[in-house]
This record gives sequence, C-alpha cells and structure tokens, in this order.
Amino acid sequence: MLAFSAHASNSSTFFLTGFPGLEQEYPWISIPFTCIYIMVLSGNCLVLHVIRTEPSLHEPMFYFLAMLALTDLCMGLSTVHTVLGILWGLSQGVSLDACIAQTYFIHGLSLTESGVLLAMAFDRFTAICNPLRYTSILTNAKIIKTGLGILGRSFMFIIAPIIRLKFFHYCHSHVLSHSFCLHQDLLRLACSDTSFNSFYALALVICTLLFDSMLILTSYILILHTVMSIASWEERLKSLQTCVSHICAVLVFYIPIIGLTMVHRFGKHLSPVVHVLMGNIYIIFPPLMNPVIYSVKTQQIRSRIQRWFSMKRE
Repeated sequence: MLAFSAHASNSSTFFLTGFPGLEQEYPWISIPFTCIYIMVLSGNCLVLHVIRTEPSLHEPMFYFLAMLALTDLCMGLSTVHTVLGILWGLSQGVSLDACIAQTYFIHGLSLTESGVLLAMAFDRFTAICNPLRYTSILTNAKIIKTGLGILGRSFMFIIAPIIRLKFFHYCHSHVLSHSFCLHQDLLRLACSDTSFNSFYALALVICTLLFDSMLILTSYILILHTVMSIASWEERLKSLQTCVSHICAVLVFYIPIIGLTMVHRFGKHLSPVVHVLMGNIYIIFPPLMNPVIYSVKTQQIRSRIQRWFSMKRE
C-alpha cells in the first residue's frame, strides 16, 4: 500500500483501501462479503418482485417500500464492483471519473433513502392519524410526484460539489481510505480550496438527513399521541405494529451514519480497519437488513413469499 504514494500527483488513478493489514486474509474475507452482496441483490429483487406481482400489495405503503428496495438495490450495485474487486485481487485502482461517478451515486442514493423513509413515515402518520382521508391524500399521482421529488432533491442538490471534484488538484498520495469512493475522502486528498465543498456538504446534511430525521421523529410523536387516545389496548397494539418495520428501517439507516460520523470525528486513534469496517456497514447494512425486516415483520409480504416458495416446491 505504501507504494501507492509514490505515484505522481498528476495521476488520474486513485487506489482504494481494502482492510489494511489483512491482505493475506482477502480470500477468506471475500466469502462473507460475496454472500452479503448476493443477499442484498436477491433480497431486494425478491421484495420488488413480490410487490409487482401481488395485486393486494398495490397500495401506497408498498409503493414506498418498492422505492426503498430499488434504492437499496442500486446502492449494492454501485459498490459491489469495487469492494469485491479488491477482495478478489482484481484491481484496487479506479480512475478519477469513475470515482466521481461512484461518489455521486453513493451520496445521491443515501439522500434518496432518507427521503423515502420520510415518505414512509408520512404514510404511517396518515394511515393512523387520518385514516378516513388516507386514499384521497396518498393517490397514485401524489406518490409518483413524491418519488420524483425525492429523486430530484437527492441527485440535483449534490451536483455542484460533485462536479467541483473533477477540477481539484490532487497532490497527495491518491490512496482513499475505503473500498469505494466518498466525497470526504476525495476532499482529503485535494490540494485546492475545498471550503465550498466542505460547507456545502455540511449544509446539505443539515437540510436533508437531519431535517428528515426530525420530521420522522415528529411524525411518530403525533402517531403515539393518536394511538394513546384509542380506548382499546388491542387496537393500540395493532396500530403500533404497522409501524414496527418502518421504525426498524429508520434505525438501520441512521445508526450506521451516526457511528461512521463518530468514528471519523473522534476515532482518529482507532485502527484503520475500524474505519473501513464502519464504512462498509454504512453502505451494506441497510440494503441487507431492509428486505429481512419487511419480509419478517410485514404479514402481507411474508405470506406472499411463503406461498411463492411453497408453489416452487410442489
């Protein structure tokens, strides 16, 4: 790895870090990572297939779930080639243009997932707090507009700082600290003035991830207030059970982000392996767990998958 730093500063090739110090173990490490990516791709494809082929699931809640599964599927596809490429010994190098493209998709998809989770929170809020108007509020046209709005917010807002990465002068080692390209990693290697990108990234996180999380929290405060006003304990429990899958998905998304942020801010003394591991958890964990959560916790999807597999066995 130290040999990478000898490359000239005007090189257009960057080098991705796998697991420092564990290079000899890559054949073994690649086995669980390969299995995880297979589960990510197959799990989210299965959820999308079930929602598409089951007419009873053509409802707002499951349309948003399909958006979530598609986002997770794209996240897996955008990172699998570099992560497994390192572990399989194929290549650790990536061109600047390819690195910038991967950065764009990773961060755009992260913002998309946050937006979809917010839309799903609004779906649960409407279903519990305003059930009589549920179908009139969440029409197919509004769901499509919501999806397009989430995509526009996610991928339009990050264009400015991503484009600037192309024109920075990179005079440091060209060694990135993860198995994929991230905005903050490229900034660390740039010798140009990166103040705009740093400020913009902080403002974007506040205006999207933090804002979304606050709205999700607010929606559940209002949901809890409505549920507690229901006289029957059974009805309270039934209402809350419809939110369990979404709450788990929110935790699965935000906890790795918080963990990665804490490691970057306060874990400089930690082993590089910890940083790389947290980065992989941030990227892989939500796409891996969301299909499991919704397959286990959502009765309609669980029963449809069980019927589908039982028909395959016959």
